[in-house]
Amino acid sequence: MLDLALFGFFAILMLLGLRRPFIWVLAYLYVDIVAPQKIGWSILPSLPVSLIAFLAAFGGWLLLDNKKGGCFTFRQALILVLLLYCGMTTIMADFPEAAQTKWSWVWKALLFAIFLPLTLRTRLRLEAAALFMVLSAGSIIISGGIKTLLSGGGYGTLAALVQENSGLYEGSTLSTVAIAIIPLTIWVARNGTIFPASRWTMGFALALCFAALLIPIGTQTRTGLLCIGLLAALTLRSVKYKFVYMGLGALALLAAIPFLPASYTERMSTISNHQADQSASTRLAVWQWTVDYAKENPLGGGFDAFLGNSFTYSTRVVVDEGGSREVRTEQITEEARAYHSAYFEMLGEQGWPGLFLWLWLQGLGLWQMERIRRRYRTSDDPQEKSWRGLATALQHGQLIYLLGALFIGIAYQPFVFMLIGLQIGLMTLVSRRITARKEEDRKERLASRRAANAGMSGDPDSAPA
Repeated sequence: MLDLALFGFFAILMLLGLRRPFIWVLAYLYVDIVAPQKIGWSILPSLPVSLIAFLAAFGGWLLLDNKKGGCFTFRQALILVLLLYCGMTTIMADFPEAAQTKWSWVWKALLFAIFLPLTLRTRLRLEAAALFMVLSAGSIIISGGIKTLLSGGGYGTLAALVQENSGLYEGSTLSTVAIAIIPLTIWVARNGTIFPASRWTMGFALALCFAALLIPIGTQTRTGLLCIGLLAALTLRSVKYKFVYMGLGALALLAAIPFLPASYTERMSTISNHQADQSASTRLAVWQWTVDYAKENPLGGGFDAFLGNSFTYSTRVVVDEGGSREVRTEQITEEARAYHSAYFEMLGEQGWPGLFLWLWLQGLGLWQMERIRRRYRTSDDPQEKSWRGLATALQHGQLIYLLGALFIGIAYQPFVFMLIGLQIGLMTLVSRRITARKEEDRKERLASRRAANAGMSGDPDSAPA
């Protein structure tokens, strides 16, 4: 039954796209986020669902969709340069087979990020894309939240929809995305026109946000806890009564602590002492190895270049001997350990040029969203207030991602590049609105000038006899 339901939903999206080709773009968003072919067991797993949606989205836009209003921006050019550079390093990769495997999905994520803004010509399309992203990610988040409430979860054991530990279903990645999407969820509920703001939409949004906050508990990831802290700090920018908000937040935290699983609080306690935690010690050692590797290979080693690493580090362990506890230092040797950071992932795989391009792309997004926020800070126009709210949501989501990316290798995470696509689409719409407003002002000034010139030339009826 589940397999038929998934196939039926996908088939309906494909059929609706025959009338409105943009729906195929939404279908690809759904497929790339949820991966229904991994959830089903019969029909969808036997079909190249992702490829079908990918080709339909591009083909529908190229052959059937209206191109009016679309434009190619500087950030899209940056993504294109990054795509070409990744292709070059893949050809010269240290581990060609592993690099080809990662390249097989990275190029689609980057290409779709370039393509998506071209289709977001109107506010309705931008809102629809944001809605599909929220609901698609929400289907995973809600499942994980329910399982957390029922079982408490566990590190590496919380299975949301599928029993898999990769992509968006990986615990730390899901925790980061779940918290990053909260601002966008609230914006869709407050400003949506597809599902207008009401008690029902806001109630669903709040429930989804609650489920998102449960994900870091269910996955027991320290990254998720840090992301929640950053979200709380960023929310201070928007609330009117900041001290009341801080007080309520502190009370909510104190009230929640007794209900947290003991395994969760024990794992979170290792944040303050990395030497007592082997995972944190491994991260630091990998990062040091990556910096040394980049000194010798400034152009990077291609995807999965970490497979060539080998290093030794010291960690502290507590040993029980006859009822007494003793702290000892052990030497641990590791090989082929992943980067555990998007920043070092870019540095090791794409070298300094790739890291620079990636940071430039991220920094431009933060700056452009801040420009929109400041431009419409005092505006009373509903449309402009909505744009400001969306810019804030996308900026906060990106900041949360950049924090989580410090500790997870998610430099090419497709969902994040979709967020970047939304940022580019929003900036394009706002720029078009600003240009139209300037053109209107220019025409008004020209009309006023002509009227003034006509008055100065004199009126024959009013001239003295």
